[in-house]
Amino acid sequence: MAGVKPRGKAHAMGLHDERLAGRGGEQLFFKAAEEENFTYPWSFEVDFARSAEFDALDMEASAINLEIRRLMQDGVGSITVKNPRARHGVGVGFLNRLRLRFEGSLGYFGCGLSDGPNIHISGRVGWSCAENMMAGTIVVEKNAGSTFGAAIRGGDLVCKGDVGSRTGIDQKGGNILVGGRTGAFSGFMMQRGRMVICGDAGKNLGDSMYDGTIYVGGKVAGLGVDCVEAEMTDADLQWLTAKLSLYDLNPACGAANMKKFVSGKQLWNYDNLEPAEKKLVL
Repeated sequence: MAGVKPRGKAHAMGLHDERLAGRGGEQLFFKAAEEENFTYPWSFEVDFARSAEFDALDMEASAINLEIRRLMQDGVGSITVKNPRARHGVGVGFLNRLRLRFEGSLGYFGCGLSDGPNIHISGRVGWSCAENMMAGTIVVEKNAGSTFGAAIRGGDLVCKGDVGSRTGIDQKGGNILVGGRTGAFSGFMMQRGRMVICGDAGKNLGDSMYDGTIYVGGKVAGLGVDCVEAEMTDADLQWLTAKLSLYDLNPACGAANMKKFVSGKQLWNYDNLEPAEKKLVL
């Protein structure tokens, strides 16, 4: 087709350099020439060498979040929260560079809307952990519930155990790594980014995915609509090896034997298809 640029290695790896058209005059939060660390204008200046910890045994979720924010305001950059007791909505909305450790488990919607912190959770997490995560890292040592990493846009989200269904639903960027198994409809409506499943994947993997890449080390119960297997490249293997070693994840089959899945792109112009063609796609 005339005017279409050939797709190279960057596109195969899920990286794109096209400019998105839109209205001018958008508010600029980051100025590379002025802000070396790309921080928000209202973010706190913290020192990672300064550390603090507190016991959240008898604290409500809102009080836990406020205490973390108070410590950041005082310049503390490394914070440990003991006994979070699986409370919901903890660690949400932190748009700051921070080292944050939870000694225990979190409930629903833990660490969502985050942009910048490096978070470590020694226990488990409930539904929708790291929803709309923008940047930073979140590492969960045990298992995670459904919709793990929903609408994630950037950063590394890691679960070293098993996760529930719809992992990475509506994923828009970033990387999701699972050390164990994932449930059905993982990668549903995925738009960009990468997902790595070291174990097995449930039914309807990558259903209606628009773009992005999914790697699976175990068995796949079934592929969703418009999800197809693709050829592994040297660039894929190089990236997988580096990323898995970073978080000490080791698929039983080895990175070289993982399978790669991408969008078949049959749904890109679905509205323009004839009725008979729509039935073939679905």
